[in-house]
Amino acid sequence: MASTTPVPATLPQRAAQTTPDHPWPLRLLSVKIREYVAKMSRLWVEGEVITLQRRPGAKVQFLTLRDLEENVSMTVKILSHLLPATVTSGSRVVVWAVPDFYTGNGSLSLWAQEIRPVGVGDILARLEALKAKLAAEGLFAPERKKPLPFLPRAVGLIVGRNTKAKEDVIINASLRWPGVRFEVREVAVQGRDAVAQMIPALRELDTHPGVDVIVLARGGGSVEDLLPFSDEHLVRAIAATHTPVVSAIGHEGDNPISDYVADLRASTPTDAAKRIVPDREAELDGVQAAVRRLRQGMRHRLDRATKELEALRARPVLARPRTMVEVREQDIQSLRSWLRAHIRRDMASSSQDIASLLSQLRALSPQATLQRGYSVILSGDDRVVSQENDVRIGEHLRAILAAGTLHLEVKGSAHGN
Repeated sequence: MASTTPVPATLPQRAAQTTPDHPWPLRLLSVKIREYVAKMSRLWVEGEVITLQRRPGAKVQFLTLRDLEENVSMTVKILSHLLPATVTSGSRVVVWAVPDFYTGNGSLSLWAQEIRPVGVGDILARLEALKAKLAAEGLFAPERKKPLPFLPRAVGLIVGRNTKAKEDVIINASLRWPGVRFEVREVAVQGRDAVAQMIPALRELDTHPGVDVIVLARGGGSVEDLLPFSDEHLVRAIAATHTPVVSAIGHEGDNPISDYVADLRASTPTDAAKRIVPDREAELDGVQAAVRRLRQGMRHRLDRATKELEALRARPVLARPRTMVEVREQDIQSLRSWLRAHIRRDMASSSQDIASLLSQLRALSPQATLQRGYSVILSGDDRVVSQENDVRIGEHLRAILAAGTLHLEVKGSAHGN
């Protein structure tokens, strides 16, 4: 550990005490930073080796270590005999080192005492941990899967530049459905820039008004080559899309995490071409088969309807339709005869009743009494005269006869003058 450098009495003792009039010289700041860095403990650091040129005979080897996700890099120094032969450019490694600050140019580096390549087993273990985390969040749940359209207006295709995967998807899809249209975005699908290029392409296609399905396609490769498709940022971007996404990465045995979050996993890019568009020949065969079934069904229904119609026509009511009318005609004639006889009986009975009542009425009628020679005497004020005391001598009376009226004058009575 470096010894503490005393600060001259004419200079501020602490960084916070510096002012525009009393600054630290750059050399002092550089020394202070080196002292601060020297106090750090050794630590394990993970990254990717991007530049390594072994110098034969040199005691110290230099390499550049870059962060796996961000564009951050740092120089690593290690004694030649401590650098494993399996470490090359592109290797994922973990480094046990102590930070070192060089005051001459103000650069920070690492002095490594051990470098270990990250094996496939370590990578797979990390992927399994990430997979379990995302599964617990529900990103792989079946109910989140969006169905693919039967016939997309356009297919968004994210592939590497001039790759066989692009040809596999486009050629095989066009063979199945010649009119299929593609919106192709060629990006890096391997290396440190892959995720940074694929996510914007995915978001652009997701907002494209004509794209109904998006395909992420890449040919086979090692576990390390396919790591971008298991990147957490890309996986979450796939989960956030509104457009159905098909993951067609590698071969049958390859299973990056994008396969689990995508709405459909295709085993290969060729398999993806078969999933995103229907087979024109198969659809034509299906239409022709449907037409045949429709015709057979129509013939069957027509034959059945013809037989039912013939059975109905064979029934007596349709074979001799006048029979039903004749039977009803006879019923109507019988009803008419019965009705006429019934009416005649009722009229004869009613006539007899009327004649009897008329005879009784006539017998009791005052007119019949008048017919026998009687009359009704009325006084001048139309009162009936029933006794001689009802009239006076000289009073004019009227006599109602069976036919006509007589005007009378009282001259006297049988008992009076």
